[in-house]
Amino acid sequence: MADRLTRIAILKEDRCKPKKCRQECKKSCPVVKTGKLCIEVSSASKMAYISEELCIGCGICVKKCPFDAIEIINLPKDLEKDTTHRYGVNTFKLHRLPVPRPGQVLGLVGTNGIGKSTALKVLAGKLKPNLGRFNNPPDWQEILTYFRGSELQNYFTRILEDNLKAGLLKPDTVEGSEVEIPEFNVSYKPQKISPKFPHSVRHLLHSKIRDSYMHPQFVSDVMKPLQIEQLMDQEVVNLSGGELQRVALTLCLGKPADIYLIDEPSAYLDSEQRIVASKVIKRFILHAKKTAFVVEHDFIMATYLADRVIVYEGQPSVDCVANAPQSLLTGMNLFLSHLTITFRRDPTNYRPRINKLNSTKDREQKLAGSYYYLDD
Repeated sequence: MADRLTRIAILKEDRCKPKKCRQECKKSCPVVKTGKLCIEVSSASKMAYISEELCIGCGICVKKCPFDAIEIINLPKDLEKDTTHRYGVNTFKLHRLPVPRPGQVLGLVGTNGIGKSTALKVLAGKLKPNLGRFNNPPDWQEILTYFRGSELQNYFTRILEDNLKAGLLKPDTVEGSEVEIPEFNVSYKPQKISPKFPHSVRHLLHSKIRDSYMHPQFVSDVMKPLQIEQLMDQEVVNLSGGELQRVALTLCLGKPADIYLIDEPSAYLDSEQRIVASKVIKRFILHAKKTAFVVEHDFIMATYLADRVIVYEGQPSVDCVANAPQSLLTGMNLFLSHLTITFRRDPTNYRPRINKLNSTKDREQKLAGSYYYLDD
């Protein structure tokens, strides 16, 4: 079975339209013709079901589907045991998780839909990892047993304890839960921010981070650089995207926490504001001696922020593997190699430059394997 699972079928739910086709995928499947239920679909179905265990990865259904709803991918054999989370059958799988390191900013880089935000939601306790069992999700005892012996076991145990104390989780029976566990707090800024608070920014900060926003050090290190003072009397629902992002960063950093999970801090910010936000986050984490995970698509902001980099590899919306933390140079070199882009720093003004495709510099760096090259 392991050999068969090296090639699996992925169904794109938004494209599958059984009511508008003749179920060509099922009719053409060689496994179905032998009497096995490899593909189950009818004109009344909302979408097709493809059995990963029975699918041989022949690719015939891919060619027959009129809506291009099926794709065959290659899946490494040894990852089946490392599934952290899966949303459903024939859908995205996240393998492994980054491990928090104290006193560091860890940058999570990868293409869109590769699982960076999913990983942050799991680490923030917003998404319970199902270990790939979406039909029969494990309880917390089973999850902690799965991660036994790793740093993630202690991490999830502390997350669980704090959420139970706050009433955010129903109490699963957890072995050893009577043991005293140190207080552990996580501050999370999500990718998407919804301005639902019905009052002013001042009222929001006062209700969420009262002690921090009144502290002189926090005001000088965070609020002034992010220009929050001029937004204090504005209604939250009337803020622009950039203003809302700055307020969200302030709320995230203002919450006393052991780990800060920040998803796309550059979104909606202009180039100058991105530089300021980078400096604010970096300085805050450094001085507070805490840990931060940052998901960032702005390449320059990511390289400025991160002490180390976790590169996400795989196929967007299909499959993902989180690599072990690497140095900034090694990690960015790996990331850029997947994009086949080479990067240099201008020798006169030191600004980052992308080499023109197939230029002399581009070919030289690719030949040397130096996609991320700063020492011009």
